Amino acid sequence: MEEEGKQVLGALGALEALRLGVLKSLGTLGALEALVSLGALGLGVLRSLGALGALRLGVLKSLGTLGILGALGLPRPLGAVRALGLGVLGALGQGVLRPVGALGPLGLGALGLGALLLLLPPPAPAETYTAMLSVRRALGSEGHLLRQLRAYLREESTRLRRLARFYEKVRALHQDPEASVDNPLLAFSLIKRLHSDWPNVVYSDEATENTQAFHAGFKEVEHELPGAEDLDGAAQALMRLQDVYGLSVKGMANGIFQRAGTSCPPLYSPGRRVSLSADDCFHVGKVAYDTGDYYHSIAWLEEAVSLFRRSYGNWNPEDRSSLEDALDHLAFSYFMAGNISHALSLSKEFLQYDPSNRRVARNVVKYKKLLETGTVASAVPLQRPNSTRLQSRDAYEELCQRPGDQPASEHLPHLSCSYETNGSPYLLLQPAKKEMVQIRPYVALYHDFISDAEAETIKGLAGPWLQRSVVASGEKQQKAEYRISKSAWLKDTADPVVQALEQRIAAVTGLDLRPPYAEYLQVVNYGLGGHYEPHFDHATSRKSPLYRMKSGNRIATVMIYLSAVEAGGSTAFIYANISVPVVKNAALFWWNLRRNGDGDGDTLHAGCPVLAGDKWVANKWIHEHGQEFRRPCSANPQD
Repeated sequence: MEEEGKQVLGALGALEALRLGVLKSLGTLGALEALVSLGALGLGVLRSLGALGALRLGVLKSLGTLGILGALGLPRPLGAVRALGLGVLGALGQGVLRPVGALGPLGLGALGLGALLLLLPPPAPAETYTAMLSVRRALGSEGHLLRQLRAYLREESTRLRRLARFYEKVRALHQDPEASVDNPLLAFSLIKRLHSDWPNVVYSDEATENTQAFHAGFKEVEHELPGAEDLDGAAQALMRLQDVYGLSVKGMANGIFQRAGTSCPPLYSPGRRVSLSADDCFHVGKVAYDTGDYYHSIAWLEEAVSLFRRSYGNWNPEDRSSLEDALDHLAFSYFMAGNISHALSLSKEFLQYDPSNRRVARNVVKYKKLLETGTVASAVPLQRPNSTRLQSRDAYEELCQRPGDQPASEHLPHLSCSYETNGSPYLLLQPAKKEMVQIRPYVALYHDFISDAEAETIKGLAGPWLQRSVVASGEKQQKAEYRISKSAWLKDTADPVVQALEQRIAAVTGLDLRPPYAEYLQVVNYGLGGHYEPHFDHATSRKSPLYRMKSGNRIATVMIYLSAVEAGGSTAFIYANISVPVVKNAALFWWNLRRNGDGDGDTLHAGCPVLAGDKWVANKWIHEHGQEFRRPCSANPQD
């Protein structure tokens, strides 16, 4: 282990030297590829540095092979990265993946555009799963890879047919009793075959050329492919859907979106049912395992073990895990959950397939001693982790699971539907179709607020500018797992459609949207299992970035549904106990502040995870300054 650690540290030094050399020479990626070889790095798994984005995965693969877990009693895939520490990966990321930061002292004046493009940093992590638009674009990348694989298979099939003809010709000679080497012609043919034909077949460049062409096709789109964070984020999305909608893991693995322990109809019935493989389930379970979340790892690894057992002996070239891997991780998950007897049983089963594994053998001995001495407390039911410490989680999830229909109207006598002009000439010929959803807090839904064409225009304008959505954290803004989406901001000058939409919002709300009294239109595309956990739109602290606009707090929100979804994605108001389903082209309006200027605590709301579909919304946040005479204070200071 110590020697391998030195190799890694030596590799880091080589990489740092390489980075400086490349920055000084400003060579192309091809030069980088030529400068670094597998032997020089000593990592054994890195195939190429020609595409910088591949380095991170290559290092992770090589770290996983260091074999340092033997002394730790942990499954191999977990411990290697942890034992080396994230500092190694960070150094690699700074030294090779992001060379731009070192350009300051060199100056950019002499750089050509091509060199500048080569030195641009790679896309930010988690750029695929956080928006369904990006997921759909990934289909194009896979389409390219399919075409490359088809060409590779065609060339290889031609090559293999020629090999088969050679094989049949030689076999026929060996099986023909009349084909004697006494015949000088056959003797000559034999000698020629052994001297030149067989080496030509064995060392043919054709197979190498076909493989190289396939690799080159992969390199063309490698920078567009999802990264490790995307894969982990996608796995976390499945676990989020499992939790929020109470889905059965076994059902999900079989392509059925049904609540666990119920006979209710599925929440979503896709046109084509797709099942997860054992390797798929293993990866979801391992993502949970690596974060110490044994509540989820046990459920998903149990399914992986079950599927691996059924298909044992049938190897798939795309799989990266095995029954042994699943048993290994599942046994340790049960051990950490306090179920020693089951951990022992699974470890014994592991040894049936890999009896020479000393680490698992030692674990068996350890588990037996623990059971014999009775020093282990009885297993207790695992509690689902609450990573974001969401206090209203149960209420939030109940609202997300609630069907689209709301309580019967006889219990809500003040709610109604109406055509509204709001005293605006803009709405005289086409009044707004208003549905009162809730009186306190005031929530209204305006149906057919925009047209299909307008929605598509807005999505098209925002698409190229989508970036990972952020949340306020003190005086800063940062990414967060409790908000999975991408967003972009559109000025009203971006397109006449945006300008017309702003006028419509102003007419319906009666508020002043002129700068700086309102923010630009924010367009949001939710990702895989995309959601936004309970939050307020208005600032709850004077340190919030919202106050930088110098126009006060957010007094109101207009949220426009630009698309429909097949399941999930409702807007849930936690304390108001209402859930508004996604209604395409409708606009949801609510006041964030009371008339006295205080934040309305009843507006705590959330975007439920999208179970199926592509959810787009447009948000217009209006600030309190400029609205003094449009929404005046009440005579009642408590209002």
